[in-house]
Amino acid sequence: MPSFIKFLKFCVCEKDISCSLYNTKQKIVIKVQLTSQNCRTKALKIAAEAKGVSNVSIDVEKAVVEVIGIGVDAVSLAQSLEKQLGFASIVSVGEVKKPEEPKPAIPIEWTSSYIHCPRYAVHYDGFCRC
Repeated sequence: MPSFIKFLKFCVCEKDISCSLYNTKQKIVIKVQLTSQNCRTKALKIAAEAKGVSNVSIDVEKAVVEVIGIGVDAVSLAQSLEKQLGFASIVSVGEVKKPEEPKPAIPIEWTSSYIHCPRYAVHYDGFCRC
């Protein structure tokens, strides 16, 4: 009986983790073979048609495809890219971090350098002769 409870806890924890990763925005980086413009077009088209993809970009110098989306299956995406392009391997899969919001500017309180005269009489030299 105790082993069954341990197994049940393990299954519940695994399910919670997978569901939380499935519902968050992910960034998937896949290394592909980009030898020509035709290969780049194919890679973009395949990645854009995948389920859950919201943003696709290609870095030609590093030969990687970056895919951002919610609930994207990285393995099936890599397999379909490999099928069409000949080579594809997953470099990283991670959660997209939100950019830090800038802190609001604290207004500076300025004190007036003008000494207020009770009769509002200020002369040319800047002094009040009340």
